[in-house]
Amino acid sequence: MLFNSSQFAVFLPIVLFLYWFVTNKSLRWQNLLLLFSSYYFYSCWDWRFLFLLVFSTVLDYYTGLKIHRSESDGSKKAWLYTSVIINLGFLGLFKYYNFFAESFADFVSAFGFRPSVATINVILPVGISFYTFHGLSYVFDIYHKRIEPRTDFVNYSLFVSFFPLLVAGPIERATHLLPQMEKPRQFNKEQAIGGIQMMIWGFFKKVVVADSLAPVVNNIFHNYETYSGATLAYGAFLFAIQIYGDFSGYTDIALGTAKLFNFELLTNFRFPYFSRDIAEFWRRWHISLSSWFRDYVYIPLGGSKSGKAKAIRNTFIIFLVSGFWHGANWTFVAWGGIHALLFIPLLITGSNRKNMGEVGGSGFFPSIKELFQILITFCLVTIAWIFFRAPDIASASAYIARMFTDLLSPVNSRVLYSFDLAMIALLIAYDYYLLKRHNVKAMPKLALTVIHIFLLLIVLGSFLENKFSSQFIYFQF
Repeated sequence: MLFNSSQFAVFLPIVLFLYWFVTNKSLRWQNLLLLFSSYYFYSCWDWRFLFLLVFSTVLDYYTGLKIHRSESDGSKKAWLYTSVIINLGFLGLFKYYNFFAESFADFVSAFGFRPSVATINVILPVGISFYTFHGLSYVFDIYHKRIEPRTDFVNYSLFVSFFPLLVAGPIERATHLLPQMEKPRQFNKEQAIGGIQMMIWGFFKKVVVADSLAPVVNNIFHNYETYSGATLAYGAFLFAIQIYGDFSGYTDIALGTAKLFNFELLTNFRFPYFSRDIAEFWRRWHISLSSWFRDYVYIPLGGSKSGKAKAIRNTFIIFLVSGFWHGANWTFVAWGGIHALLFIPLLITGSNRKNMGEVGGSGFFPSIKELFQILITFCLVTIAWIFFRAPDIASASAYIARMFTDLLSPVNSRVLYSFDLAMIALLIAYDYYLLKRHNVKAMPKLALTVIHIFLLLIVLGSFLENKFSSQFIYFQF
């Protein structure tokens, strides 16, 4: 079930009604309602893979109890490794088996061998990367004694499968979300209004911006040999906006939906395209994933406390793994490697934590220097996005080579749409206002209401154009 579907428009009001008017007197029944609603939400995609979600839930629930009750370190590690191996085994089978098999065949073919490699024809279970990481973080936190294991299976199951975050995050932590599921919840009008506003803004970014740009981006990337360098640069720019609108739009809808049930999910985006360097970009883009790799991979490897050489090694590892997490293709590994190469100079010079505050400081407008830094950072990120979008390394390299050999030619008029440009400008302007709203006088509630009604009308207009069937990009990860 997609957020931007008519099915969800029926599903959500029904669950909200039952949640606040039928089960509101019992925390147990509220959680059971959300759990079964989440399973229904997931099964609407493919009910056959519901068993994987349930199996992963049972595995990590039981493993957490066994780790806590084990008296020896050896036993604790054995149960931890059991969870990690099985979880990553399923993830590797469904997501990476064919990639490794085909890559091995290509490698040995270079030496004159022609191996017969068996591949499997299997659908990638939607959200498997996300709910696998939910469960693993729970097990890791119990092993390191950050949390106590839960004995209530319903509450834990809801933590893993809560439908707003089930298929594309944010990647939640048990330390943050489980306590919210264990205490009574009361309807909060202001929180609900804030949730609705977040959902409207998320739908605008997804349906109006990302989905409008998708056919233009697809056309340019699929036919890059026929377009000028400037048109290819424009296509890369549009994809940078598309993927931000698509993924951050999903996140806003997820966080807004959770607010309607009186839950606060982790922030996953903090206006990343206003970053002044790559380090700041990664503190603002897909925050739940980057913090997951930081806490469960980078720090256990030694982080940056074991000297520059190991810090550089560890940085390369988490960027490459993060890229590979996104998909079974060398393009994602290259994308992660590019970001590592951009990040390393900041790490070496000790300036990776230089831009910790907001752009513009206590004022509203950025300085000329900051504008230049933002532009450079965005251009670097956009070039890296070409590898993320391209089907293979060769296509990405050819796209970039053609782009830079003919960059001064005009953009093809067939890909320029005034509506798209106007909506991009609105996205940038309102995002910047949200970033800096604490530095200016609060906008009157009436003005905010008018803005969100205007945004809602644009969204509804896009829905009428049958854009609601477009899938979210991050569902494939």
